[in-house]
Formats: sequence, structure tokens, C-alpha cells
Amino acid sequence: MAKKYYAVRKGRNTGVFETWDECKQSVSGFSGAAYKSFTTREEASAFVNGTNSENDKEEQDEKQSEAFAYVDGSYDDTTKSYSYGMVMMHKDDELYFSKKFDRDDMSDMRNVAGEIQGSMAAMQYCLDHDIKSISIFYDYEGIEKWCNGDWKAKKPGTMHYVEFYKNASKYVDVDFIKVKGHSGDKYNDMADELAKKALGLI
Repeated sequence: MAKKYYAVRKGRNTGVFETWDECKQSVSGFSGAAYKSFTTREEASAFVNGTNSENDKEEQDEKQSEAFAYVDGSYDDTTKSYSYGMVMMHKDDELYFSKKFDRDDMSDMRNVAGEIQGSMAAMQYCLDHDIKSISIFYDYEGIEKWCNGDWKAKKPGTMHYVEFYKNASKYVDVDFIKVKGHSGDKYNDMADELAKKALGLI
């Protein structure tokens, strides 16, 4: 895999970073952030310094989300309850949410049910706060694939999720980004912990 350099022109910190984690800390939740990945440090530096004649056009073409949310779900085998944890970043705010759901017709989906609820909660937050775009970071692939049609929603819970997404996406531009679960991603781990705490598991 070719090495990537992440160039941040507008963000909490600007410059060239060698990992997505470093870049993310500079741009996540930063209104108007401008960043791009390159395969060479020279190109990345040119973007940061504005010396690439195509930069202005590229920057206009790129859509940056107004908000970022990390969602995860958890499940309690004993009670059949499930939950979600969510870390929401918007402008300079970093907000934490979690909610427990008692046993219902989604419980057979276990922790996935919680992650679905977390994804819907992230979209609802945008609707409630007039946020026009969001990147939702998730670790269960169905969170995106049910919405984009790669997977057919067959259960009542997933069908409701897809319908919710279709309605929300009329007002909010939703970008789904997959992260590997339990891989040391700071915000994904925080969402996981929030979900477990909601169930009293930790």
C-alpha cells in the first residue's frame, strides 16, 4: 500500500501529517476544515502552502462534513437489553451520548441493534440542530450497506432504519466511514465504553 500524507490547510493544527489519526484530531468537528491526502510529501506541502494552482478548485469541489459522530452498540445477554454510545463533534464541541433499550423486537440483533440506534441518533441530532452534513464512523458494515442498498433490509428494525435514513438524507448529507472495531481508535473506543456503561456492563 502506498504511503499517504495528510495535508491540513485549515484546521485546529495545519501542516502535513503521516497518519489519519493525527489529521483527524486537527479536522474533526472543525467548521470549514480543508484537508486532502497525497502520496508524496511535496504535493501535501504544496496544498498546505497554497502553491498548487488547482488547490482552490479542489477545495471548492471537496465537501467537508459539518459534524462527525462515532457510534457503537452493546448488548446484555442476561436482560436482552441493548444500547448505543455516541461521540458527536460539531464545531468546537465534543459531546457524549448513550441510551439503553429494553428487550424488544430488535434485541435479536444484539449489539448491531444498538449501533443502528446510534446511527439514527446521530442523524436526528443533525436534524434537531440544523446541521447539513455529517460523517458517521461505524464498525458494523450493515450500518452503511443497508442505507446504500448493498444489503436488503428484511427485518422490521433494519427496514425502519433504512426509512429513517431516506427521510433524514433529504435534509442532511450523510457520509458513512468504516472503522475497525476494537483497533485502538480513540473515539470508537469511547463510543464502545459509553454503550457498555449505559447497560451497566462496566
